[in-house]
Amino acid sequence: MRHAPIRVMAVCGTRPDAIKMAPVVRTLREDPAFSVRLVATGQHREMLDQVLRLFALTPDEDLNIMTPHQTLTEITLRTLEGLDRVMRAHPVDVVLAQGDTTTTFVAALCAFYHKTPFGHVEAGLRTYDLYHPFPEEMNRRLTAPIARFHFAPTERARQNLIQEHIPPEHIWVTGNTGIDAVLWVAQQPVVPRNPELQQALSHTGRVILLTTHRRENWGEPMRAIARAARKLLEQLDDLVLLAPMHRNPLVREALQSVLGDHPRALLTEPLDYDEFVHAMRKATLILTDSGGVQEEAPAFGKPILVLRHTTERPEGVEAGTAKLVGTETEVIYTESLRLLTDPEAYQQMAQAVNPYGDGKASQRIAQILKQAFG
Repeated sequence: MRHAPIRVMAVCGTRPDAIKMAPVVRTLREDPAFSVRLVATGQHREMLDQVLRLFALTPDEDLNIMTPHQTLTEITLRTLEGLDRVMRAHPVDVVLAQGDTTTTFVAALCAFYHKTPFGHVEAGLRTYDLYHPFPEEMNRRLTAPIARFHFAPTERARQNLIQEHIPPEHIWVTGNTGIDAVLWVAQQPVVPRNPELQQALSHTGRVILLTTHRRENWGEPMRAIARAARKLLEQLDDLVLLAPMHRNPLVREALQSVLGDHPRALLTEPLDYDEFVHAMRKATLILTDSGGVQEEAPAFGKPILVLRHTTERPEGVEAGTAKLVGTETEVIYTESLRLLTDPEAYQQMAQAVNPYGDGKASQRIAQILKQAFG
């Protein structure tokens, strides 16, 4: 019988990391069986900090790795050096990180160097295309052989890992912790601070929520997406577009060049996560290249058109909550218009069952760790 708390180092670097790790960290910290050290790498500075504040989490260590225009190689090196310093100073029993960011891969590598078990939250997602998404697909593939605990969100993700010869006894289907997060946030009161969001929430007609940021969509693909959105606004007079823009100048230029002069295109700064959750609840239809949004939106019965040619989340496509439409203007326009003008097609997607979880993934992860280290 173990008497000392299980020492956990939880690592996050980006806004999606923080969103999906927050319920895990909160659950572990509420349990006296665990002692948790939260490490933020700062891979995405402002957006990361906002999420941590929302969940009332303060990092024990902040590596603050970001410098302007740094490369993936520089991010990797700075993160590895920083995590190595922390692990030398504060040995732990297990390291946890989420998803497919450079932070996650480097956390796994650093844990391996220190001969410390690594737990991969959201394990087993695959597109089987190394450059879509880039560098995320390679990050998660490299993480898998290192991990000792694979917390798969779905049975398909578990099967992906088994096909890669990961021992089945090291894999658990927990559901996705992002659902834990979004359901928690949806229960919290929010007063919208963003003026464009206020305008969208007060709009009596329909609202399209557009989010696009992926590296493979930079440039012409993103302009094609924006042209589809503009065509929809010109076709449907009651429609408003809400588009929170990533801070990357390439993303902003693409959206502003096509949509900037349209009176019903609400191009806005990135929304805080609690505001974004309420934007999803208000939206009639969501156009996105985000992986997390593909999981979260079905919790509110919102159809999703995925602005990508592949997805590591095929469960949503199979369940009918999402549809891949790529980045061609006419395809996006046609599929969006069909959902906005055909009530039967819309309801078929809106009423599909969310395949990504029930909001209890974090509790399952805590129980698995207690059994492993108890």
